[in-house]
Amino acid sequence: MLALSRKIGESIIIGNDIELTILEVKGDQVKVGISAPKSVPVYRKEIYLQIQESNKEAATSEITVEGLKNLFHK
Repeated sequence: MLALSRKIGESIIIGNDIELTILEVKGDQVKVGISAPKSVPVYRKEIYLQIQESNKEAATSEITVEGLKNLFHK
């Protein structure tokens, strides 16, 4: 892991097109601005982990003919 120190208003560039800017520091909280292309998804880690878990559940769930019939009759 790379650890960098930045002050308010200073930025970090990732690759050629992602910029992280420190916007505010209050106590133990840091507000970060992220500038990235729309094609690059940006998530908080806890949300990303929830998405991954949901995708795993969907991929391993068993599909039955009865389940499909119930889906189309609703």
